[in-house]
Parts: sequence; structure tokens; C-alpha cells
Amino acid sequence: MRGNPRHGDITTAPDTAKPADTASTADPRPRAPRIVGFSWGLLILNTLGSAGAKTVIPLPRSLIQVATMGALVAAFALALAANPRLRLRSSAYVLLLTLLLVPSVVSSVNLESGFGALFRCGRLTLFICTLWLLSRWWDGSLTFVRSHIRMYFVVLGSVAAGLVISPGAAMPEVYGGRLVGALWPLTPPQIGQYAAVIIGLTVLLLLGRRTDRASAAVVIVPSLVLLLLTHTRTATLGLLIGLALAIGSLVLTSAAARRFFTWTVVCAGVGAVVFASALQKWFLRGQTQENFSNLTGRAKVWDALLAAPRSLSQQLFGTGLGDKSYGGLPIDNSWLAVYNEQGLTGVTLVAAIILVLGGVALLRPPSLQRAAAIFLISYCAIASYTEAGLGDASPYLLHLGLAASLLATPVVGPAPVLVLPKQATPRRHVPRWARGSEVR
Repeated sequence: MRGNPRHGDITTAPDTAKPADTASTADPRPRAPRIVGFSWGLLILNTLGSAGAKTVIPLPRSLIQVATMGALVAAFALALAANPRLRLRSSAYVLLLTLLLVPSVVSSVNLESGFGALFRCGRLTLFICTLWLLSRWWDGSLTFVRSHIRMYFVVLGSVAAGLVISPGAAMPEVYGGRLVGALWPLTPPQIGQYAAVIIGLTVLLLLGRRTDRASAAVVIVPSLVLLLLTHTRTATLGLLIGLALAIGSLVLTSAAARRFFTWTVVCAGVGAVVFASALQKWFLRGQTQENFSNLTGRAKVWDALLAAPRSLSQQLFGTGLGDKSYGGLPIDNSWLAVYNEQGLTGVTLVAAIILVLGGVALLRPPSLQRAAAIFLISYCAIASYTEAGLGDASPYLLHLGLAASLLATPVVGPAPVLVLPKQATPRRHVPRWARGSEVR
């Protein structure tokens, strides 16, 4: 649905009249076939992971790993089938990810983290190759946004189904009564992340009038309920701050964004006053002040990781791709996980990814695509403080890849054609005795 420019809504380029020769004025942008969306969905399936809560039907971890790796191979095969001529678009994001393979391989060949490090390098390589193949359709459109929302909504549907089938398994005491995946092993932070991301993207689509209210409510309402049941503070803060920044980028050009922003601020202020005690209880999750101050024990792992002695090679390139843990405990910080596994070189490249995407987003004119990219980049930056995943194949890299596709410049005008200089036609030699008989 196209907005009304008189009311300052988000608008798209007006349609132009088509001439009679439609073949010469066809849209030069390559239209994404359906298998491109399937390939993106399989990448999401690959990044779901194999570790989490106990499911209603016990699933062997080896079986889940085979399914996730099979999804990655299938995603690459579909992307290659859709792009057999290997037509790629230049992308600073995927280029920096490719450079990230260098410290990953250099540190993993030492086998300090075992043969699993080489396996993870191969997985990351196939993941990046698939992104290169899909980059052909990164043209600033919303194609991948809709595939992103649909696939994660299916994942959240499995979480909701598990909650209905077995509430005890979906909210076990071992996780403090927080919502987990009872059909597929998903942790509360994972569920909170997926819910927050599709809520934010759907809200932006609604403000940009790219979806109707009924369809948006079908996605937002159940996802918001699942987010609250996970008690995930990082996802909640990332959603609120990311949406504030994204909608703030639309305030000057969209009346709908201004109205939504105003009502949100008013309702948030009233809700904070009326439900202050309930919000505080939800936010603390029954933790003591000491446990909350050291981020549920994360700070102790971080201090131990930073205090550990390291050689110069380990400082520059890390110890190899691992399971994002240190001393048997999860690191839960993207920057420290990258420093531990890919060294200062990896940290520099990951910082460059965030800075490049953020800088490009700030330089783009206000639009729905820019707002969605700002939401995704800010969410990943906020979540990187308490979640790992920016240095390996993960949902966070897919979120940033989606942001890169939204920031890509669309192809405008017909494809350039190489025009060769016209050669002069050689004159036919006419004998002098025959020139008088030529027809003039």
C-alpha cells in the first residue's frame, strides 16, 4: 500500500506509464525466485542450534546436528541453483565476513580447540558462500524481510505448540519457569531474540503501510506473549531501544511514525507508573541484587577469560572456533567470544562490520528499509553485550545480512550495454573504364 505524500507517510516511487515496447522497459532488477526465500529459511534453520532444554520427545543431539547441517547444505544448493552463473553483488558486509575466515582458519588449524574447530570453519565457509550467492537479490527490497518474519514465526509456532502440549516441559524449573522450546531444543534467550526481531520488523512494516493491521496483530500479539514468558531482558531492551531508533529515523517523514512514537511514549510513561512493582519483579526475575549486578554470573567468566595468559599468536588470532564457552561455562558476550576464538583480528573485523553497516544506514535518506536496517543493527549491537554469535554462523549474522540487503542500492535504469564504434563500410572499387556506365 502506498502512503499519502500529503500526510507525510512513507512513499514509494510513482509508477510511470509504460510505452508500447515493454520488452525494452522491463524491470532490470533480478526478481527473486521462490527458492531464494527457501534458501534463506534453511539458513535460519541451520542457526537454531542443537543445545537447549529437554524436549517432549527426546531428540538425539546428533540427529539435530545432522538436520541443521543438512539445512545448510540444502540452502547452498538452492542458492546455487537459483544463481548458476555466480552473479554476485558487491557487499562490504559479506566481504568483511569473508576476511573473518582468515583468523578463524589460522587459529583453528592449530587444533587447540580440537577437530571441531575445523568443522566449524567449514560450516562458516559454506554459510558465507551461500550469502554471496544470495547477494544477487540484495536490492533494497523487502523480499528477505518477509522471509525472515515467516520463518521465525514458524519457529515461534513450534514453541507455542510445545507450551500447549506440555506446559511443564515448556516452562521447566531448571530454567526458573522461563519459556523454552519443548518440541525443538530452544533456550529462553533464543526465543526472546526471535520474538523481538519479528515484532520490531512487523511494527515497521505496519507503519510503512506494507501490511494491514490484522496481519500485523497475528504476528505481534502471540510473539509479544512468548517474549514476556521468556523473561529475556536483553531481547526486551533491544526491541524497545531498536524500535525507538528506527521510528525516530522516520519521524520527520512519516506522520504514522510520529503518531506511533507519541502514543508509545505516553503509554510507556503511564504504564511505568501504574505497573512499576510488577515491571521491577519481572525484570529482576527473582534474583538477588548481587546476582543481578554481576549479570547472572557472566562477569566472573569474563574476568577469568581476560586474566588468562595468552601468547602473541593467541592474542592476534585466538584459539580457534569453539562452542563459545570458557572453562566449561558460556561466555555470553560476542566481543569476548570473538577475542577468545579469533583474537584481536576478529574483534577488529566484527567492529568494522557494525561500524560500516551503521555508517551506511546513517547516510541513507529516510525510508522504511533504512528504519528496518537501523532496528536490526542496533538490536544486534545491544544483544552482543550478553549474547555470543557475531563471530560464527548465527542468527545475529543473518540479522545483519538482512540489514545489508535493505541498505543495498537498487538497480535503477536498464543494464549498461557495451556499444562498439561503428566501422566504416569499405567502398567497392570500380574500374575507371566502367565508371561512366554507373547509374547515378
